[in-house]
Amino acid sequence: MNKIQKQTGKFSRSGRIGRILHHGDRPWNFLIIAMASLVLILVLSVGWLLWRDSATARSTFGWSFILPTSDASWNPVSGKFQSWPFIYGTLLTSLVALILAVPVSLGIAVFLAELSPNWLRVPLGWMVEMLAAIPSVVYGLWGIFVFLPIVVSPLGKFLGQIGAHIPLINQFLQGPIPASGASRLAASLILAIMITPTISAVSRDVFLAIPHAQRQASLALGATQWETISRVLVPYGLSGILGAVILGLGRALGETMAVTMVIGNSIESSASLLRPGYTMSSIIANEFAEAVTQLHTEALVEIGLVLFVLTLILNMVARFLVWNVARRTPQEARA
Repeated sequence: MNKIQKQTGKFSRSGRIGRILHHGDRPWNFLIIAMASLVLILVLSVGWLLWRDSATARSTFGWSFILPTSDASWNPVSGKFQSWPFIYGTLLTSLVALILAVPVSLGIAVFLAELSPNWLRVPLGWMVEMLAAIPSVVYGLWGIFVFLPIVVSPLGKFLGQIGAHIPLINQFLQGPIPASGASRLAASLILAIMITPTISAVSRDVFLAIPHAQRQASLALGATQWETISRVLVPYGLSGILGAVILGLGRALGETMAVTMVIGNSIESSASLLRPGYTMSSIIANEFAEAVTQLHTEALVEIGLVLFVLTLILNMVARFLVWNVARRTPQEARA
């Protein structure tokens, strides 16, 4: 009887200890939830701050501040502020950079994950990741002294010559490009170089995470290595590749210093890729410290608000695409 009571006491004590330890998880769960909620609070607080500090500009200009108009201009002297030229510059440079960077990045990722010999894979992967860690101001300095005179100026002259004979794109390639090479084209190329390492590194990790059985099954059915990569690995990892592209797009939209140093910083209404211009981040960096009127300052803050909302919208659309692709991938893999 005493043995049974002792054993029962041991079990009850161990049960109490287990309950105490289980209840001890609650503070940690609360802490994790609080840290996760902090991200949402931070995003909302940034949006509220931008909204509050741009109240005068919003009430003065309304929707005309962001809508494309024939007389869109930015004149602090006369107090006329419209952000469409900067929105257009941001979208144009980011889109061109993405078009240029994605194929190159996927090629690098495929080589590192599938084709590279072992002795080259590790050092080459380190170099790619090192390119992503270089500060943007270094890219800007390199662009001014090396990239613009050697690459951008000759390329801009060539594109201006051939663009005049192509009806659909001639308005986007109207020259001449400045002698210095500073233009939206230069900003697009610099952005493409800057986002390529990010997309490449993440896409490489996506390919390496795909189960080896997928490769073996494809090769066993008679597919070549390139057919395995293009028809099996890329569709299987498409959601992860889209996530990598989202990261690259986010950096391209918000990049400031390198773009400011090579884009030319000119307020003009030309739609050409070969002409100088501004992006939303570069106009804020260039003029915020020099703004002398409240309206000028709030107009710059409203540009920040537009950039904030634009980035959120593009990321939500991109995340929806990733979710849609990820939802369909298991069905396609089974088929």
